[in-house]
Amino acid sequence: MPRLDWLAHWNYYLWIACYFPPALYLLYRDRKLFARFIIIDGVISLTRGLMIPLTGLGPPVGADLNALRPFSLWPTWWQLVNPYRALIGDTAGIYLTKDMFFSGHIATTFLLYLFARRLGKKESRVFLALQVFSLLVVFFSHLHYTIDVIGAYAITFTLFTLGNRWLCRKFSWFKCQSF
Repeated sequence: MPRLDWLAHWNYYLWIACYFPPALYLLYRDRKLFARFIIIDGVISLTRGLMIPLTGLGPPVGADLNALRPFSLWPTWWQLVNPYRALIGDTAGIYLTKDMFFSGHIATTFLLYLFARRLGKKESRVFLALQVFSLLVVFFSHLHYTIDVIGAYAITFTLFTLGNRWLCRKFSWFKCQSF
């Protein structure tokens, strides 16, 4: 697949457009569904933060600036999940030069689609279209290896299934219906 540099430049803005408006729409339509979504999305983010230091692959495009500078797992993980350090520190120096197993673009938009299925066919198709668009952006930007995308689908679906089931059993106020 050819790399489209202009798309790689705009990929985060496109992901934001595919993530935040649908997430806010989910909040508008069903707050309890949104609450389950945001909890599972947080678990997925923490899981991804744990995976980044465990992945030794360099980025799909460009030099691996951290190849000769391995970092320890727990301090690095804490930097990745600490909101203060993420905003003020050099967290970008840790993760922007490594391949990020698994793809956050795919994981978040796929999770939105999984939850949108409760909203009805018409709305879930819009969420699915946004997810496919995110997939195309990832592939044409060369942001990830194919295994990162497959891993995102597998991990997201697993955490969605287990997390949703657990939340629905543990907290009756969610009033869950089966998917």
